[in-house]
Amino acid sequence: MSTRTATGPGSRPRIPPLENGDRLTRDEFERRYRAMPEDVKAELVEGVVYMASPTRFESHGHADWRVVGWLATYQAATPGTDGSINSTVRLTEDSEPQPDSLLCIRPEFGGQVRFSEDDYIERAPELVVEVAASSASLDLGPKRRAYAAAGVREYIVWRTLDDAIDWFTLRDGAFVPLNPGADGLIKSEMFPGLWLDVAAALRRDTAGILTALQRGLRSPEHARFVADLQSRRTS
Repeated sequence: MSTRTATGPGSRPRIPPLENGDRLTRDEFERRYRAMPEDVKAELVEGVVYMASPTRFESHGHADWRVVGWLATYQAATPGTDGSINSTVRLTEDSEPQPDSLLCIRPEFGGQVRFSEDDYIERAPELVVEVAASSASLDLGPKRRAYAAAGVREYIVWRTLDDAIDWFTLRDGAFVPLNPGADGLIKSEMFPGLWLDVAAALRRDTAGILTALQRGLRSPEHARFVADLQSRRTS
């Protein structure tokens, strides 16, 4: 499909391609994005377009795979939650990111997000995860500000080239670090029972990641959270 060829008199106006660094409104970003080839990935963060680079195995896909399995296992045990990978989020009027993974509470269970008629996520998911190799400056800079301003409750950045995981929780409108306890686990405040063994994650130990998570899923606080979600459910 081609949207970049010149047009003759009386034909429809040419839609400019997205370019890295463009400053656009969200509506104009979506108009140009729809005209791009299917394999193009782009995000709008604080009014600026960021074009994604191809993703590599060790520095991105390998870690991303483990994050997805971890979140999907939690979601399966926690009715009322839902998740997604690489889904466009209409976050605010000037930000439309496409996070690597997200976990949310469904609207009918009292969650923040809404689902639009054209099948997009609107408003802030409760938890967002970004796997950052070359994108670390974006994920810890403009994206971090945009997610906090929109009300994302927890934000995880796995910096694969630095062998580090940053987990932030929102307090008074700003992200502050959520650090591991003496047992080496980071425990979500937003999603009780969502526990991460940081050392296991950094050594790509899927079994270790899921062992810690299963402990969280058996915890009393997770049981209380599930019961609370069910009590909030609306038709």
